[in-house]
Amino acid sequence: MPDPADPPDGQPYPGAWADVAELRGFRTTVPKWASLIGWRAEMRRKGWKLLSVATESGEIVAVFGRTRGDLKQREAPA
Repeated sequence: MPDPADPPDGQPYPGAWADVAELRGFRTTVPKWASLIGWRAEMRRKGWKLLSVATESGEIVAVFGRTRGDLKQREAPA
């Protein structure tokens, strides 16, 4: 019997994740990634967390995410 937590065919993550988080993928060269330290700090300041970094075919592949709860807190008027 398949595990309900396993992603369906052709999807990089379980469908239920879309209900609780927003994900962004970023692909660049290794030298360019090193030069983007300010941009990465700005992403963290805006509530994004760096979830994963991998090297694929000589490029950096990074995944940033934030939960829907984080988004709602940031959108609420102060």
